[in-house]
Amino acid sequence: MRGKYGGNMTDKDQYKVQQEPFYQEQSNEVALYEAAYAARLPVMVKGPTGCGKSRFIEYMAWKLNKPLITVACNEDMTASDLVGRYLLDANGTRWLDGPLTVAARIGAICYLDEIVEARQDTTVVIHPLTDHRRTLPLDKKGELISAHPDFQLVISYNPGYQSLLKDLKQSTKQRFTAFDFDYPDAKLETAIVAKETGMSEEISAKLVKIGVAARNLKGHGLEEGISTRLLVYAATLIKGGVEPRDACRMALVRPITDDADIRDTLDHAIDAVFG
Repeated sequence: MRGKYGGNMTDKDQYKVQQEPFYQEQSNEVALYEAAYAARLPVMVKGPTGCGKSRFIEYMAWKLNKPLITVACNEDMTASDLVGRYLLDANGTRWLDGPLTVAARIGAICYLDEIVEARQDTTVVIHPLTDHRRTLPLDKKGELISAHPDFQLVISYNPGYQSLLKDLKQSTKQRFTAFDFDYPDAKLETAIVAKETGMSEEISAKLVKIGVAARNLKGHGLEEGISTRLLVYAATLIKGGVEPRDACRMALVRPITDDADIRDTLDHAIDAVFG
């Protein structure tokens, strides 16, 4: 979770994004998010792995100068992990707020990353925060929190991993406004890779070409294409002196597939681009 969680929860500055994150706007998502925040509407960002969802939320928190508390959701996460629990110490028991509760109290943007990974019985606790009530009941503590006026809830997930067992209920989805994210077009993605790593436009464009080729294989042997994040990793390795073909195999191919035929196909594409 972002921020020095466990410190003075009233200190909003500890949760603020201190430096401007690099984010390249693809459309009008910045203005749309600002409108959603102005109305304190909950937001859902959807898109494939590594396409910039989390970076966008960090950028917007920085731009709005609001504290940001990020929670990486997982299948073992319980409602208590979000809202808080009683802990034993030398003096008996004490209550410790969870990240969602802290955000609601101090007026932070609470970002639940990959919420579809959390158990459905856990996600139910966010419902009262996403409608006119804007409240969070702490049943174990017997307290009902009214969310701070600046509080906003944001969730993200990857629709590519939807299944009957891992998907958001309609009763949850219809509580949010939503953005569809995807990988940038080749020109913009080249500029992003170059800016992020200091790599030349020429090499960055070659990496993006390989990324596009891999994404075309999604559904034909690949569950997910090469993300912009992995392209940045490859450029970083090359910038550090790694031979381009080795960097691409290490950063672009080996992480996404163990299928020998798919690996050969992508390795040939790398050889063709950097041969």
